Order: sequence, then C-alpha cells, then structure tokens
Amino acid sequence: MAVISNGTTLIDAGALGASAGAGKMTLIKTLTASSSANLDFVNGASSVVFDDTYISYVFICNDIHPSASNPNFGFQADVGTATSYAQTITSSYVAGYVTEGGSSGSFAYITGQDQTQGTGLQSLADQIGNGNDESCAGYIQIFDPSNTTFAKNFMARFQGYNGADYSTDLHCGGYVNTTSALTRVRFKFSSGNIDAGTIKMYGIA
Repeated sequence: MAVISNGTTLIDAGALGASAGAGKMTLIKTLTASSSANLDFVNGASSVVFDDTYISYVFICNDIHPSASNPNFGFQADVGTATSYAQTITSSYVAGYVTEGGSSGSFAYITGQDQTQGTGLQSLADQIGNGNDESCAGYIQIFDPSNTTFAKNFMARFQGYNGADYSTDLHCGGYVNTTSALTRVRFKFSSGNIDAGTIKMYGIA
C-alpha cells in the first residue's frame, strides 16, 4: 500500500516513484466452505492462477470453523499433476496465548506443530474449537512458487479461538523443500470438515 498523506497517496502525487512499494494485490479466486473436506486452489482449474504470473501469492482465511472438536487447520502443496499433497516441509511454529479470564498466558515455540523434513499437513492454527462462536482467521504467503531453482518459502500468521477458551496468536514459517514448481495448494483440518469459512487467493505483482 502506498504512503498516504491527506487522503492522497504520495505515489499518486508524484513524490515517490511507482516502484517504491507499489505492489498490486489482485484477487484471483474465492472459495467458500460448506461442510467441505478441503479447499483446493489448483493452477489452471476454475480460473485459478498459481504460476509465474505473480511473484508471490497470499491466501486470506476468514472465519474458518471446524466440524470436529479441537483440530488443527493447515495446508499442504503439490507439484505438476500430483494430488498426494505430501511435499516435504521444514517449518517453525510459535504461539502466544491468553485465557479468556486472563488467568494465564504465555509465548512459546511449539515443537508439536513444526515439521523437520515432514510430509504431513502443516499446521497454521492449532486446536480450534467447534463451538458456535469459535473459528480461526489469518493469512499465508507463498513466495515464487514457480521457481525451479530454490525451495519455496512461506510465512503465515493466524488468530485462533482455541477450544479450551484461549485466544492464540500463531506464527508459522518455513519452506516447501522442492525445486519443482508448485501447482496446487490444499487447506483442511487435521480431522473433520471445514464447516464454514472463506479463503481468498490474491496474486502480488
């Protein structure tokens, strides 16, 4: 977003060159869950673009509500026409939390939610409650998914309503350890369906 002064961006006013932080965010696709086992974004299918058209992609997840009690919400990716969604991931996972009553809180590295050359679902938000008012929300950004030289870096930040009545501030980052181009991303819970919620996919110019 450009710097704003008196309601006018400095780029619009000519004070800064258009190359100074003027990345454009383009909505590509919105998927809405309704008791869905998973939500998949596949390059070339249903108007989805996930290639070298954009330098990075952001997925914004809104009010993701599980059907099961306290599952983890996460993602995996795949290459080519593969559909196993089991690419090797190395990641870190840090969480801050506080109880509703304020009786306890902490900020810690969570070893159970990271991966060290793992092929499982990468957790983005853990132990999300399935009460009527419980959900998680956040974003994940995947950088240069079509690059065939480097591993594919990603970072994410989520806020979750934990089933034990905690507010959780969740930070995850890592890389998909493949030099093949990523072509698809899947979002799901570790158990049960995505009962409700939307995921919006954006390309960053």
